[in-house]
Amino acid sequence: MPSLSSPRNLSTQYRGSQRGPKKNNFRDNQKLAKQKAYEKKAKKAKVKLEDLAVFTQQLSSMLHAGLPLVSALEALQEQVTSPVFQIIIRDIRVDVSSGTAFSEAAGKFKNAFPKLFISMLQAGEASGNLADILEKTAGYFEESVKLAKKVKSALTYPVTVILFAIGLVNVLLIFVIPVFAEMFTSFGSDLPMPTQILMSTSEFMQANFIYLGIGLFVFWQLMTRLFRTPRGRLVKDWMLIRMPVFGELIRKVSLSRFCRTFAILMRSGVPILQALEIVSSGSNNTYIERACWEISRNVSQGGQISEVLAINSYFPSMIKHMTQAGEQTGDVDGMLVKIADFYDVEIENTVSALTSLLEPLLIVVLGVIIGGIVMAMFLPIFKLPTVIQ
Repeated sequence: MPSLSSPRNLSTQYRGSQRGPKKNNFRDNQKLAKQKAYEKKAKKAKVKLEDLAVFTQQLSSMLHAGLPLVSALEALQEQVTSPVFQIIIRDIRVDVSSGTAFSEAAGKFKNAFPKLFISMLQAGEASGNLADILEKTAGYFEESVKLAKKVKSALTYPVTVILFAIGLVNVLLIFVIPVFAEMFTSFGSDLPMPTQILMSTSEFMQANFIYLGIGLFVFWQLMTRLFRTPRGRLVKDWMLIRMPVFGELIRKVSLSRFCRTFAILMRSGVPILQALEIVSSGSNNTYIERACWEISRNVSQGGQISEVLAINSYFPSMIKHMTQAGEQTGDVDGMLVKIADFYDVEIENTVSALTSLLEPLLIVVLGVIIGGIVMAMFLPIFKLPTVIQ
């Protein structure tokens, strides 16, 4: 049995000692590369509203419990699951610990935090009541998440069914119908008109399927770029609010977001002109943006908010009257919150009605389309003796 100090064992130990650091260095290099990629991504990353709501609520609770801001940020950095968000919180914590204001440190990440969040931080720092301001902001984010989920739940089912129907029809036209077409052409007789139309459509789809796909892609890109222009955004919003059924839902969502955002900013002590600017930039609606600009101009000249809403056709009369009542009682933000709550209930009822109405309607439409294709293909078989003669 060779001793431990034999040249053979020494060479084995030497090779093992040489391999170990290489593996560790490779793993360390991988971690370092990932860390650099995350840090680069953190500069332009956008935090999900759900994650931001949880972060704001937890930070508010820690500050209410008497924990210092730096310690609260350090604790949240460890709790966050997203590595990119961890880096964002880490950088903010480092800046805050060096004496930078929280709002200024968070403002460096413009994509991660909305303008409303930064303005609320500034208001909380100015009033010395950051914990309460963060609690209000967290509640606003939670309401926004609930509203977005309600709208998505109303749109998910019809969009899924429509995409499924389009895919199924394309499969039938491109792969299934040509098989029947070869059999029908061998009859040597005129086919029923519905079958002829279906076979012609199938031949066109087979010959131009790639070109149609490229054309749809180019059209989508052009429309996307067009809708980013000022006039294109106006046309898009005009088309959306005039959609049957969904147009009124989109309008209610935009009005609820306008009222709730404006109210939370006013309650937090944000100056009204700055609040209007934040509401305008976060609305993603040209009608709301124009209204905010008109309200800002009128207020700066000594006017009232209700004066602009009274002549703007986008806002229902209820908002005009309740805003006017709020101005008379000095509780505009309270009235706006009540309006937002009212529209949230309306949105929930509309979503429930849409879901109940669209499910059977889409099933009927899908059945008519698929059933029509099947009947057109089997019609020659039903009339087989006549067709063969």
